[in-house]
Amino acid sequence: MTRIELVRGEMVKAMKAGNKARKDALSALLAALKNAAIDKRSDLTEEEENAVVMKEIKQLKETLSLTPADRTDIIEECQGRIAVLSEFAPEIMDEAQIRQVIADVLAGLGIETPTAKDKGRIMKDLMPRVKGKADGKMVNEIVASMLS
Repeated sequence: MTRIELVRGEMVKAMKAGNKARKDALSALLAALKNAAIDKRSDLTEEEENAVVMKEIKQLKETLSLTPADRTDIIEECQGRIAVLSEFAPEIMDEAQIRQVIADVLAGLGIETPTAKDKGRIMKDLMPRVKGKADGKMVNEIVASMLS
């Protein structure tokens, strides 16, 4: 079952239950997934579906960060949508898992003590392994902290 079919099924359940907020969030996600498939002109892979879901969540978090504190209606709506979309998001790696992947990359590249000069090589090999599974900003910060 594709993510589009899964989201559509959940949206139908939300409509039957009369849960308008959940239905609206799922409707927006379904539209984003369909648009990505149309742009690609073929079905999305699981990785591409994950990227669409993560993009939608990221946009909602940006909206939250820019919303004034007195606009509680927008804040509550964004938090509700993030909670709904998180059900369809891939599991995000924690710091320990990211450090393990970095250690594997360093071993594969034969680098014992990474320096700033090695960062490009490390990131080039590392990012495809963690794409869609980890926050890129966090990965960059961890790599930077490991450089000597």
